[in-house]
Amino acid sequence: MTNQNVLVADTNSGLSMANSSIFTTGTQKPPAAPGGYVSISRKKLLKNMEINGGARVNAWVDSMRASSPTHMKSTPSVNEDPSSWILHHPSALEMFEQIIDASKGKQIVMFLDYDGTLSPIVDDPDRAFMSKQMRATVRKLARFFPTAIVSGRCRDKVYKFVRLAELYYAGSHGMDIQGPAKGSKYKKGSGGVVFQAASEFLPMIDEVYEELVEKTKTTPGAKVENNKFCLSVHYRCVDEKVGKWSGLAQVVKSVLKEYPKLRLTQGRKVLEIRPTVKWDKGKALEFLLESLGFANCTDVFPVYIGDDRTDEDAFKVLRERGQGFGILVSKIPKDTSASYSLQEPTQASYGFPATFGGVQTAA
Repeated sequence: MTNQNVLVADTNSGLSMANSSIFTTGTQKPPAAPGGYVSISRKKLLKNMEINGGARVNAWVDSMRASSPTHMKSTPSVNEDPSSWILHHPSALEMFEQIIDASKGKQIVMFLDYDGTLSPIVDDPDRAFMSKQMRATVRKLARFFPTAIVSGRCRDKVYKFVRLAELYYAGSHGMDIQGPAKGSKYKKGSGGVVFQAASEFLPMIDEVYEELVEKTKTTPGAKVENNKFCLSVHYRCVDEKVGKWSGLAQVVKSVLKEYPKLRLTQGRKVLEIRPTVKWDKGKALEFLLESLGFANCTDVFPVYIGDDRTDEDAFKVLRERGQGFGILVSKIPKDTSASYSLQEPTQASYGFPATFGGVQTAA
């Protein structure tokens, strides 16, 4: 790991800024030295984002419906029989003893998504509060294991929700990372690790945010959230039945036509706008393991719990590493690279992680 990947935060001057270049990495290796952003031609961007044509907009709306947890069949390839799906993704609670056996003698490292994992999915994203029980569970986990929150939200906003200084926080889908401010025995040599993957995009993100706020005013229920290194256009409260979803998708894509260095992805009833950089939650997981000194260790056992499409990047990294496992929080069958499942965020609080907090492992 190169020195320019990690900075030690200066407690007197606030948050340090990492080199604004973008990391590139192979799937089998931890993050390497910075490279460049991904350059995409306007013609290719329009094709990939499917901006032109009513049929293409309808395809995006179909995908928006598929992202909704209220639609039972999230993707065409998912088996509609829940009992068949659960055989391939058994409950982490029911398989807990086997999981503990696999982690014996290894250092567990916990990675947790926020929305839909530590907090319930709610209509107003500004009110996605975690329960006192969940906060106590996460605090307990952090006493035993290095623990990170990895979210699409702005890092500062996630911290205000969680309010635990001993954790690692990776906001904006892992593009904004900071280590524990205090109270963690796992800092090792990384100190207050700080990493920001796309600082040069900040003016562009702010510009697009202002434009989207203005242009979505005609769509009742739409909410644009500025997550610093990415934007979220929430459509959970937009009426699907009157064709507002297709109109909103068209508005978002029409704005992005002028910004070929930004890309559009989807989550649970949210359109995500991100820089075209080779960075995601999986890369953030690798970066944090490396910062903790576990990049090439055979005795590390990473556990990632998440509920959204963006968490799949982390699930895939764990499968490729052949270490640890992913847990998908979902009431319905979904295509996933996670090994296990939980039904509700409350299970993550009262069940699996709470019990995990009592497990003693090798440091």
